[in-house]
Amino acid sequence: MKQTIAEKILSKKNIERKEVKAGDIILGKPDVILINDASGPLTFIQFRNIGAKKVADPQSVIVVLDHFSPPPSLSAAEAFKETRKFVQEYEIPNFFEIGKGGIEHTLLPEKGFIKPGSLIIGGDSHTCTYGAFNAFGTGLGSTDIAVALALGYTWFLVPESQRFKFEGRRMPFVSGKDLILRVIKDIGVDGATYQSMEFTGNGLLQFNIDEYMALCNMAVEAGAKTGIVEANENIAKWAVSKFGDLPELIKADENAEYINSIEYNLSEIDEPLVAKPHSPGNVVNISEVEGIHVDQVYIGNCANGTLTDLRQAAFVLKGRNVAKGTRLIVVPATQQIYKQAIKEGLIDIFLEAGASISTPTCGACFGGHMGLLSDGEVAIATTNRNFRGRMGSAKAEIYLANAFVAAASAVTGYITNPKKVVDWEEAKKFVYGDHNVN
Repeated sequence: MKQTIAEKILSKKNIERKEVKAGDIILGKPDVILINDASGPLTFIQFRNIGAKKVADPQSVIVVLDHFSPPPSLSAAEAFKETRKFVQEYEIPNFFEIGKGGIEHTLLPEKGFIKPGSLIIGGDSHTCTYGAFNAFGTGLGSTDIAVALALGYTWFLVPESQRFKFEGRRMPFVSGKDLILRVIKDIGVDGATYQSMEFTGNGLLQFNIDEYMALCNMAVEAGAKTGIVEANENIAKWAVSKFGDLPELIKADENAEYINSIEYNLSEIDEPLVAKPHSPGNVVNISEVEGIHVDQVYIGNCANGTLTDLRQAAFVLKGRNVAKGTRLIVVPATQQIYKQAIKEGLIDIFLEAGASISTPTCGACFGGHMGLLSDGEVAIATTNRNFRGRMGSAKAEIYLANAFVAAASAVTGYITNPKKVVDWEEAKKFVYGDHNVN
């Protein structure tokens, strides 16, 4: 049987140990069950409602306090208390307290919980981010997570797959964020509903692992079950550096069956892209929105608060100030990234430019706290959703873009192409070092 990447991973995790194909319903054992403070408390209620007495495999469970971290309200503080109580009662060893971790989807690979070929389920829709590491990650509802906690496995409908191949030369200031924005522009926000979006092509070698996270993170914004980067040299190097040896990498078989296949010439994505309000699919070239004033710039979230994003932003901001009438919030995704950013002098650059720097948190990205927008305000953010009311007021407007664009917009006070602020050749050296970037 010729298999896609999704079919191969789910075949390996199928408890019946049989090869599967799209359309099959299977019972799969996840390597990781992820719980956070936002959906966790409901999961705990469902867990008890179904009569579960113990967690089947506590070692597979990872609990992270990130969405309301630190708690901005009494209700959030109560949710944290319930989460800590569950962790203690069921003896879950992998618990990340405030100040000990960061945003879940950046934290888990950083801590070595994600390997190529892994199956991860999480109570968060952006669990698909782990596809950056050649793994199958997907978000589930609280009841499904509760059942998986109790049994150690859960059901999956094996998804059909679409293939997106990137070839050609990367253009200046185009990042992984722009690749997924272009794909969503082309197929729409329901263009991959319950499908696996599989990314391949030699063009991806010009982007780093952090940028693969941005690519896979927004697969769910096209409705996908998951998004997965096919095994390549970058993933292999990352895996060896992380684990000391090379885990089994997953590639699709030649002639595997895809319901759709699109090939992109990267040279044709010749400028950064921006998603206009109020949809991640409302994507245009930056030249169509340049000059729009922004009240707030937000650099962070589960896929765009990486060290790469911070370096991109810092290079633009170095020696410059945030424009009058505009504010900048920077959120390193994890404590480790925060420490490394201090070590590299990036945090100093942000502070000197006039940015507000937050502890790692999902906060403003989902409209919880730490930077909400008021009526009529306009923001540009490196986040993944710009639905009406997503970051505060339903009367605010949110534009989505990569960190180069966000930082350039902070400097000028309006949406700005970074090429008008900094030089690409110098930016490459600062951000990517020896990585093979054109």
